[in-house]
Amino acid sequence: MKRPKHLQDLIKQLSPKVDSTTYVYCTVPHAKYGELEKLKPIVSIAELEGLTLVIPLDQAKAEGLDYYRVFRRITLEGHSSLEALGLTSVVTSLLAERGITTNVIAGFYHDHMFVPSDRIDEAMEALKDLASNPDG
Repeated sequence: MKRPKHLQDLIKQLSPKVDSTTYVYCTVPHAKYGELEKLKPIVSIAELEGLTLVIPLDQAKAEGLDYYRVFRRITLEGHSSLEALGLTSVVTSLLAERGITTNVIAGFYHDHMFVPSDRIDEAMEALKDLASNPDG
């Protein structure tokens, strides 16, 4: 499928980079945003059920917090706008076709994807292949 030129340009600039830290998603029931600042989460989302945090695995273990699965973060270092259309869809679809779970967090400057740590090499290979063939 032929992609629009602006989307092709974004894909060419993906520049995926793996963070060496392993992360986990934790939830703390009844906690409010800011209450767990000492954990220095890289992501914090307030939900009705409590506070969801993305923190390093070592930190979760040290605090005795429950978690489900271990993730690694891939940062798409190519600069993309918060208004860029289609990039997240292309990337998550690509990884979904390979059976790789992807949780995407959009920052102001970059998209950050959390993928299961045991699938990090496959995810990186797929993203690099995509960047070298943006036409699909």
